Amino acid sequence: MPNPWQIYDQLINAIPEELTVVSGAAGMRWCRVVSSDDGLGMSYTMPEQSRPVHFEGPTYVGAPLREIATLAKSWNFAEAGIGMAALNAWHCHPDRVGTAGFTPSPAGVWPRIFHPYSKTVAGKVVSVIGHFPFAFEPLAAASQLHVLERSTHPGDYPDPACEYLLPASDYVFISGSAFVNKTMPRLLELAQHATTIVVGPSTPLSPVLFDHGVDAITGFVATSPAELAESLGGLALSGMLDHGHIVERNLRAG
Repeated sequence: MPNPWQIYDQLINAIPEELTVVSGAAGMRWCRVVSSDDGLGMSYTMPEQSRPVHFEGPTYVGAPLREIATLAKSWNFAEAGIGMAALNAWHCHPDRVGTAGFTPSPAGVWPRIFHPYSKTVAGKVVSVIGHFPFAFEPLAAASQLHVLERSTHPGDYPDPACEYLLPASDYVFISGSAFVNKTMPRLLELAQHATTIVVGPSTPLSPVLFDHGVDAITGFVATSPAELAESLGGLALSGMLDHGHIVERNLRAG
């Protein structure tokens, strides 16, 4: 059985030891961390305090970025959100994503990130991990469309249905927030025979994901870290695209 921590360790170990945290906070919806090399990472806030925290410091400020990124492995999900944000402060830095082969997404805005797949999913079995309300219209041509969610909306499947539905899916879209609750390694294993796309602002923009069965990545790059960190204190994504842009890389396209 594959080591489920491997993808986390590879992402964490890529972070230089000398970088530090300039600011870090968890908002109502988004965790965000700004690094000493002017990177901004974000991750979906999961407020569950189910296990004791690992980091006992009074503040994240000044702590090594890699140390805070290791909190992505915490089973205290509130702490793990900060860890993923710290990890993304490195991997989603604008100076690195271009070198890693990411380019601006033609979708431009989050409600259109599924539209490029409208034709390719026609007649296929599609599963979407996470309730994206804007996924239904562009994926409507699928022969079957399964939306799986931990906090279900009417018509959704509860997330344990992944064990049954993903192995029979042709396309699987996974929210990057699955890194926070540790379901990502298992979801990728279940989707190994599907075309698998990881999407959302919580997604690490790293080619490491391709080594674990991901076929395409759609995420976010901040170009004004301080301004974005401030705007993410609320519930909405408003203002996000004023301080950055959506990027993507499709492994099959090179």
